[in-house]
Amino acid sequence: MKKPLPRRTFLKAGAATLALPTLDAMMPVGLRADFKAKSPARMVLLHRGLGTYHPYLVPEKAGKDFASTRYLKTLEAHRERYTLFSGISHLGYPNSHTTSAATFTGVGPEGVARGDDIRNTVSLDQVAAEQVGNETRVRSLTLNSMGGAASLSWNRKGVPVPKDGNRASIYKRLFIDGTPEEIARETKRLAHGHSILDDMRGQLKSLHSQLGASDRERMELMETSIREAEVLLKQEEAWIAKPKPKVQEPATKFSDKAGNWVDSQNRWYGLIRLALQTDSTRVIVFGIGEHNNQGVPDLEIGHHDASHHGKDPSKIEQFARYEEKDYQNFAGFLDQLTETKELGGSLLDHTQVLLTSNLGDASAHASNNLPTFLAGGGYKHQGHLRFDEENNYPLSNLYLRILQKFGVETDQFGSSTGTLSELG
Repeated sequence: MKKPLPRRTFLKAGAATLALPTLDAMMPVGLRADFKAKSPARMVLLHRGLGTYHPYLVPEKAGKDFASTRYLKTLEAHRERYTLFSGISHLGYPNSHTTSAATFTGVGPEGVARGDDIRNTVSLDQVAAEQVGNETRVRSLTLNSMGGAASLSWNRKGVPVPKDGNRASIYKRLFIDGTPEEIARETKRLAHGHSILDDMRGQLKSLHSQLGASDRERMELMETSIREAEVLLKQEEAWIAKPKPKVQEPATKFSDKAGNWVDSQNRWYGLIRLALQTDSTRVIVFGIGEHNNQGVPDLEIGHHDASHHGKDPSKIEQFARYEEKDYQNFAGFLDQLTETKELGGSLLDHTQVLLTSNLGDASAHASNNLPTFLAGGGYKHQGHLRFDEENNYPLSNLYLRILQKFGVETDQFGSSTGTLSELG
């Protein structure tokens, strides 16, 4: 009997390294037929930048039999499909908005000690994308409605992955076939891109002998970026002539001109669901930005102003109204994933959806007690999983569990100290 190929088998050609997709030959013989009958695993990471008002989120009781708080009432239909974590954070982080850059990396606190000089490591989504990204048209999506905020997605060298905040262009990229002329132009552009990268690589090689150790280290970052760009070019070339999936939702539904932030956020969620359902990508990060009160009833001040409430009851109420709408939209997104049926269950059953923030209490810029949900993904969810709010549990331990559930063979991620074992 032939031995199965290693699951992480790579093809190497020059500076480019490509991971093979999961093949039958990588599976034990008896499991190959069963594997084909399963839907693929997906991952969605959602970031809200202004923490939450904990008294309206965290229930008093741990476990499944909790009394729903003001915010959790919006998620009541999904009580069995999520776990809310309290007393969890990236330990030792400074109290600052700038820690958003490390939300999904879990880099040690020294990496975020200076907001103007983030020294990051790879993010959760990019590790997952290394596992499955070459099996889809798009390796991963980093979506953004956070304005000028730092990227939430980072590569292995701690370089930010470009983010995209234009829904219309993303829709076109995923679902609109190019004309023969456009495909020819795109093919030419990709060939030109290879030529540029080859030229850059040659120039970097000639520079190496003239540089000191610290400069060579910086050049290595550039070389990594060039290699990654080349892999992406190869992936685009492989898919360029293949027809894109046809969807019922028209492009106008995802126009960047939305009535207000509530409408805009729901359009983002709808686009994410389509991207997953069509298997256009399996890994998505979405940065949910600060909101404004324009066109939304009952909102009288800006989101950021309300978040810095200083325990003023009127501001807390305004903040709560923003957050209720956020959680209602999140519940609607879970509705969409639950209602989308596929082999072996629903889209939510096969999608790990993580919602968190880099701040616990935005009014104090506090980086502890982060509001964190994990929904779907095939877990035996625990309702409310409570840890010590004075001595928080490492969020990276949850991230490590997420990666292992996704099929990544690793025993370390970010600043993890072990694997969270409470989820089945």
